[in-house]
Amino acid sequence: MWTEQIVLGLIGLSSGVAVAGGLFAFIVELGVVADLADRTHTAESLLLYEDSIALGGILGNAVFCFQIMIPCAGFILPFFGVLSGIFVGCWAMALAEILNVFPIFIRRVKLVRYIKWFIIGIALGKGFGACIGFLQ
Repeated sequence: MWTEQIVLGLIGLSSGVAVAGGLFAFIVELGVVADLADRTHTAESLLLYEDSIALGGILGNAVFCFQIMIPCAGFILPFFGVLSGIFVGCWAMALAEILNVFPIFIRRVKLVRYIKWFIIGIALGKGFGACIGFLQ
């Protein structure tokens, strides 16, 4: 019985490491991290950014899988929510910029003049949706 649980645990851990490694490699290979470092003029910290992304994924999974209780979570949660929203928004916009998703869409619909409002609308919609999800 214990052997079966240990083997299943090792298979799950190995699969998780493979999938997470593939995701991080995909993000790095697309050049999203390098593009963000270039735009913020902090290219000397590129390895730190890549390590932080990997460490954040590992720690987030550990907290989720092992249900680690975080002290004072009620006070930390709004701060964490804001930072998570900024992180997700930053990645989404960087990925869209690299893949040229928004420029093609905006040129076809002829919204070039209103690009600023389009991006603000996306950000406000994301924020509003996050608030609704937080309050439920």
